[in-house]
Amino acid sequence: MRRVIQIVAALASLSVTSATAVAQRPTGYPRSYDDLIGDARAERQVIVYANADTSEMAPVILAFQRRYPGVTVSYSDLGSNEMFRRFSSEARSGRMSADLVWSSAMDQQVKLINDGFAQAYASPEKPALPANAVWKNMGFGVTAEPIAYVYNKKAIANPPRSHAALEAMLRKDRKALIGKVATFDPARSNTGYLYLTQDYAITRDTGSLVEAMAATRPQLHITTEPMLRGVAEGKFSIAYNVIGSYAQERARRDPRIGVVFPEDYTIVMSRIAFIAREARHPAAAKLFLDFLLSREGQSLLAQHSLWPVRTDINGRRLPAAQARPIRVGPQLLVNLDRLTRQRFLREWQAALISGAR
Repeated sequence: MRRVIQIVAALASLSVTSATAVAQRPTGYPRSYDDLIGDARAERQVIVYANADTSEMAPVILAFQRRYPGVTVSYSDLGSNEMFRRFSSEARSGRMSADLVWSSAMDQQVKLINDGFAQAYASPEKPALPANAVWKNMGFGVTAEPIAYVYNKKAIANPPRSHAALEAMLRKDRKALIGKVATFDPARSNTGYLYLTQDYAITRDTGSLVEAMAATRPQLHITTEPMLRGVAEGKFSIAYNVIGSYAQERARRDPRIGVVFPEDYTIVMSRIAFIAREARHPAAAKLFLDFLLSREGQSLLAQHSLWPVRTDINGRRLPAAQARPIRVGPQLLVNLDRLTRQRFLREWQAALISGAR
């Protein structure tokens, strides 16, 4: 994936009318930004570790390349746990690593920032962002993506619209749903762990819902794609806590899939980006981060499956009363405590064992 993006970006740079084309400072940015652009062009590249799908990011990277000719994007599409391990290992050993780290595993991102792996940056785009999307001028929430459940329209004619209705359906149709329910495995997927712990933080009724789900012997996954594919093919009737933006993108192409954003509450996650403390290409990283947060970058994200965090973009968003955004900040560290995590996963495993009896 990384090589593909490098080639696409290189081709985009060739489309610029002149190899020495001068990038224009965005409207409203301080004059000093011209120096940052010059420094970025001298660095010539930015290395990005992220888990936004390459196909979704290609148009964004192309647009960035056209705006800032001469700055190549080296984009590695990684799983959240792999990204966390790889970046922290490289950073601790002083090896070449990412300049910008951008992940949907919000708690892992906050931990890396808290552990001193990020540098502060006062982005010119900060005033346009929601207050809960920025932490310590280091962690920047770039998207606002709702978490949904997805169902097979042939298998479920009248899908439940709330968590309580979902639990009632799981209990009522338990036998028919044995092996037909999918969700993230919180023991192997950090994003799945994050979403489930947020469910528990929002309502105590989550325990009862998990019991009902466990009784169907759910199929556990570490990414969204196999769950979406399984629902479309009829292997699963319903998949819980999937990334809703990806689900809607898939549903537009596949009429077999239905998407529900629960009306009682819908978790909204944000892909957090930070600039590495020891970034080899810090100026280029700042340019790329600012572009992701800009009106142009956010509008491009909105055209695909990545809902923008800015509210001044004509993108998709949920009613305020329904949305439960996960705030970017230190409270996300609580569930990464080793003992807390072990206790939570023991209770999860106990629920699965009990439900399978």
